[in-house]
Amino acid sequence: MKVQKRKLSRDDEAAKYWAKHVKPDHIINGNKHDNFWEMGETGPCGPCTEIHVDSRTPEEKTKIPGRELVNKDNPQVIEIWNVVFMQYNRKADGSLEPLPMHVIDTGMGFERLVRMLQDKHSNYDTDIFQPIIQQIEALSHQQYGFTTPTGKLGEGSTEQEKIDIAMRVVADHLRAVAFSIADGQLPSNAKAGYVIRRILRRAVRYAYTFLNQKEAFLYKLLPTLVHEMGAAYPELPAQQELISRVIKEEEDSFLRTLEKGINLLNADMDELTAQGKTELPGTQAFRLFDTYGFPFDLTELICREKGFTVDEKGFDEEMAKQKARARNAAAVENGDWEVVREGEQVFVGYDYTEHTTHICATAK
Repeated sequence: MKVQKRKLSRDDEAAKYWAKHVKPDHIINGNKHDNFWEMGETGPCGPCTEIHVDSRTPEEKTKIPGRELVNKDNPQVIEIWNVVFMQYNRKADGSLEPLPMHVIDTGMGFERLVRMLQDKHSNYDTDIFQPIIQQIEALSHQQYGFTTPTGKLGEGSTEQEKIDIAMRVVADHLRAVAFSIADGQLPSNAKAGYVIRRILRRAVRYAYTFLNQKEAFLYKLLPTLVHEMGAAYPELPAQQELISRVIKEEEDSFLRTLEKGINLLNADMDELTAQGKTELPGTQAFRLFDTYGFPFDLTELICREKGFTVDEKGFDEEMAKQKARARNAAAVENGDWEVVREGEQVFVGYDYTEHTTHICATAK
């Protein structure tokens, strides 16, 4: 038997259980977007029930009921738990068929739960992040003011907001990078390694711009992270030397190109401002990437903070032209070369002055 998603009825069973523990006006009916979980276009799926917490002040709660802010991106009315009742399998044609066995998949936000238990208004104000942030304060000689709960920077942000968010980014990204390296994933220019590299470089840029850290900085915070979480995650102290060395090498490498790229981008934006324009052409974004190794996502981030947009389509077109030129050049030159090793070739000259590699072709 196949059941279409649009014909599913309200999950009365879950509502009945909740009614035993909470007031009726605390049970809110969601929509298909919020309360039907699926891992992709096909596969196991089912309705879900969520737990949301309102951590606003009493004054704010009297103005607008928390139920009206659920799933509305309010930073103080947040989901801390999601329980999925896995009971259907979505087929390629979009239909749903009942699974032979029903299971429950539950997911909890650890930092959010700690925030609720410690009665804080931000994850970064809990004892999970505070030791790292306090160390950032000590090393950068800046004060953490916790001024903007949204965690977003934009044109017009105050200096204190910029410092606060930079500290949060550094603390959060340090954890992500350190745990990834401890798990065996090193920064690189491909796949998962590229994600780690981008995360690390984003943190380096925030520390450079808003915390005035012109030299490698993040690796100095690693001992604090290991002290706080090493007992629960022994892989951190076991790999501490490797993690520290990799982070510092990545920082040193990126800092060599960061200052020049930022200066060129600022000059481009000044020129656009003088012309009354607010969009950076794709050709200029590509020049920063291709000539100076300045990542596109970083260009986009800095532009957004200054009230600019970036012509992503134009950037993609320039990238496609570059790849076509490389293919054509390879086709012309292949007649003079003997290929000895197949595989993807990645240019790493922006990041390293020395690198272990393989010979892919030799001259005939």
